[in-house]
Amino acid sequence: MNRSRLEASIRDEIAASERRGWATVTPAADGQDALPAMTFRDYMARCLYDERDGYYRSGAVRIGKSGDFYTSSGIGTVLADKLAGYLAGIAGGQPRPATIAEWGAGTGALSRQMLSAWARTENASSWLVEASYLLVDGNPVHLDEARSRFGDWMREGASRLAFMTPEEAEETLLRDAADNRFAMIVANELLDAFPVHRVVRVAGRLWELGVAAAAESNVAGRAFRYAYMPLSDERIEAVLRRDGIALREGQIIEVNLEAEQWIARMAGKIRQGCMVLIDYGHEAGELAASHRMRGTLLCYKDHVARDEPFADPGGQDMTAHVNFTACMSAAGAAGWEIGYYGTQKQFLVDQGVLADLAAHDGKNPFGPEAKRNRAIRQLLLSDGMSETFKVLVLRK
Repeated sequence: MNRSRLEASIRDEIAASERRGWATVTPAADGQDALPAMTFRDYMARCLYDERDGYYRSGAVRIGKSGDFYTSSGIGTVLADKLAGYLAGIAGGQPRPATIAEWGAGTGALSRQMLSAWARTENASSWLVEASYLLVDGNPVHLDEARSRFGDWMREGASRLAFMTPEEAEETLLRDAADNRFAMIVANELLDAFPVHRVVRVAGRLWELGVAAAAESNVAGRAFRYAYMPLSDERIEAVLRRDGIALREGQIIEVNLEAEQWIARMAGKIRQGCMVLIDYGHEAGELAASHRMRGTLLCYKDHVARDEPFADPGGQDMTAHVNFTACMSAAGAAGWEIGYYGTQKQFLVDQGVLADLAAHDGKNPFGPEAKRNRAIRQLLLSDGMSETFKVLVLRK
């Protein structure tokens, strides 16, 4: 990734933009204080998904010890085992073959763990033998790493295992729907990485936080700065109104229109099936609570979280908590039914994770029983994340 090249490209896009923003919310009447600007959503999209220099389109593997963040699949196989059992219970009751896809599969750790869990289960063979499994990711480096992770499976002739971009996978789902296949989609920490609009209430009205070029002499050395803009999309205010969100003066919130659009678009690709969405987030009331005045946007670099989206364009992850009220509203409007909604902790408990705790003599802290017990405790109790992560199952 060439940071200076991406910065220059974004600056050029801002300079050519017809949108305008202001350094304050009381722009001069003659408009001399107006700045060329782009929406934060568009800036975030360029930083993460620019085809040449975006964080998820270039560079090294982003997940794991050598990357910038972990996902729950990095904590043993507990989550994968319980997801595998849950999906097997759904697929086993279907009279038609299944297409299973992990969307945003990364390097394939969760998929490998789930397929291994099914392989250990005798009653899985009746449906798994006819199932197709898709690993879907837009990062070519991640897909290459996933292929390496599944090298032994491929050598054994796993012809129904495929690695795809999101665009290829959507076309596959359409064909499979026409063939009357049952679709099961797993998306673990996918929605939080969609580009978001940032909205703030100042001087009694809603403004969108845009991005303008910073002065060459700015002390922080950042190439960009925030600018206040009129709302760029009428759906933003409609979503806030629908979800019962009334911002306080100075309060910021993120609006993830793309998550809603993706949920709706997937409904159009799937005739019968389900989606399991796992992500960190809350319902609208919590996201707009008085203790959340700065929104939830965070950037991750070398496993350190920071609120500095202009510090390293294209070189750091950028995420925001998912609004599950909005997701469920979008799902209902698109024809999905809610099959399950709860914390990840409750989902794991509902799937019997407490019965997996194993007694041992404690002499070997690195033995399989001790390691699995630690993984279970970490997923259920660690830093309150088990409550922040939610599981939403959509069915149709």
